Amino acid sequence: MQGNRVIRSNLSRITSLARFLFSAAYTKPSEFSTSVIKTNVFTPTNNFTFPFHFSSCSTSNLETLNAPKISILDEKDCSGSDNDDEEDIVATDVKQLKISDEGVLKDAKTLVDILREFSHKRSEMRNKIEECGIKVSSELVSEVLSWVRNDWEAAFTFFLWAGKQSGYAHSTREYHTMIAILGKVRKFDTAWALIDEMRGGETGPSLVTKQTLLILIRRYCAVHDVGRAINAFYAYKRFKFAVGIEDFQGLLSALCRYKNVQDAEHLMFCNKDVFPFNTKSFNIILNGWCNIIGSSREAERVWMEMSQRGICYDVVSFSCIISCYSKARNLHKVLRLFDQMKRMGIECDRKVYNAVIHALAKGRLVKDAISLMKSMEEKGVAPNVVTYNSLIKPLCKARKLDEARQAFDEMLQRGISPTIRTYHAFLDIIRTGEEVFGLLESMRKMGCQPTNDTYIMLIKKFSRWRQFDNVFKVWNEISENGNGPDRSSYTALIHALFLNGKLEEAHQYYMEMKEKQLLPEPKTDELLQDWSYNKQFVERQRASLKAHQPQSGQNTTVISKKSDQDREFLQQPETRRVYLNVEGCLVCLRFIPFMVAVLTVATKHMGLGTGGKECPCSDEPWSWQ
Repeated sequence: MQGNRVIRSNLSRITSLARFLFSAAYTKPSEFSTSVIKTNVFTPTNNFTFPFHFSSCSTSNLETLNAPKISILDEKDCSGSDNDDEEDIVATDVKQLKISDEGVLKDAKTLVDILREFSHKRSEMRNKIEECGIKVSSELVSEVLSWVRNDWEAAFTFFLWAGKQSGYAHSTREYHTMIAILGKVRKFDTAWALIDEMRGGETGPSLVTKQTLLILIRRYCAVHDVGRAINAFYAYKRFKFAVGIEDFQGLLSALCRYKNVQDAEHLMFCNKDVFPFNTKSFNIILNGWCNIIGSSREAERVWMEMSQRGICYDVVSFSCIISCYSKARNLHKVLRLFDQMKRMGIECDRKVYNAVIHALAKGRLVKDAISLMKSMEEKGVAPNVVTYNSLIKPLCKARKLDEARQAFDEMLQRGISPTIRTYHAFLDIIRTGEEVFGLLESMRKMGCQPTNDTYIMLIKKFSRWRQFDNVFKVWNEISENGNGPDRSSYTALIHALFLNGKLEEAHQYYMEMKEKQLLPEPKTDELLQDWSYNKQFVERQRASLKAHQPQSGQNTTVISKKSDQDREFLQQPETRRVYLNVEGCLVCLRFIPFMVAVLTVATKHMGLGTGGKECPCSDEPWSWQ
């Protein structure tokens, strides 16, 4: 009898703990990027007012679809940026492409609508495309592929159809875009088949370039398949390309870009006889530890290694190490290296200034940061959007909204257009859903379209607030205004739903993700598979209990109430008799392993981000309109 009470008590504790775990809060990473972003100049006007009460400005009306477009990066700057964004694992630069022909835009939208409407009916999709009678051009193919790049089957179906149209042949750009899309979903065999097709046989000219192979190298690095990335590098010789130190540095850069820094460093040392050490090779490794991994300890080790081997530091070396200490909030070392750089006679570039300004702003030395910004301008180094982002983001985190608004206002007055990172800094501190959607609308009016990173951030924010209507509103906007949800978007939504107790919905989107052949992360797989297994286990036990219910009822002893009345209460101590529901107890006992499993899984995945409730209150009123 007492054992049953203990079981019920423990079960109550487990249930309470489970509810607590499901309501734990998402932890949002905050990282700073020192990458230089090209901007379009805004011209002041009085026709549009930004909702922060900053200066008025507008942008030119670009006749383009509201979606980011793909163009392959020419990744020559080894300093790079700390771009660990898993959404953009395509090694591509996302930018807006201007299309002047309205007919191409209309045709592209028609094709995209067909591809999305019949995404699960491939045969009907091909028939509808044939019936639309659209003339294919290189510009049209690039536009459509950029729109459907997160649905590789639709993209590949359209790519094959376009290649068969008379009067059109794929150029290198279209092949590169399609290979990048295939590599993103690990369809490497199909990607290699396209490369063989690009060779053109014995008579036609080959369209294969070093950039073609570099795209696949980056794809392999993105999925951490270092061996195949190196094999793709060796394929340079198979295609009769001369391999030089710059090509090897491209391999090192690709490895470091996707956090394979240790493998890149090992590869550099193993090939020191073929590709001798130089400053740029070490800078790639240094940047990997500094800005990609963010390990100041490993960065110091590589820094000392360069000194011991006689490798000269340059402005890129100092930019990397200063940026690393800036992110680590080590202002003392930032200023010491900044002084050392000046003593060595190395001219500071914009990236160094940006890193120091960011460190000063993080250290709440705003006046010093602004003074340094003026000093860099006096030396002929003009501030850019990254400079202002370096100032605005720490100010937002420190809740110094007036200073952040002033910096934003000054940036607009200089004709520097804000980037998505600028808006992310303000979105991060917004406290209500109305403010969020108000700022999103203002972003679009300013010509800055939200990216999947933006939507992922908002999904996590709204799930923290338990505002799931807004979560799904954002989810719908991904498809309506962007290129559709990708792997990272699904992962964010699934974790948000699961860790807030919405298990069935999380499993539904997990299955939808797999149907689209978007490979879930291993942690997502483990999370949902453990839950699915335990759910099936409980259902089997419940069915078994129902099957044995008559036997359980027959074995239950019915105690007459008269037995208590016939006793002499003065001769015996008073006792309490508990009448147990046998079936209910068995269900509780069967349910305990399931709850333990759920708790184990939830505890294991606390690092993925949880979903606790944050009070959407604001220290300062905001007016977005």
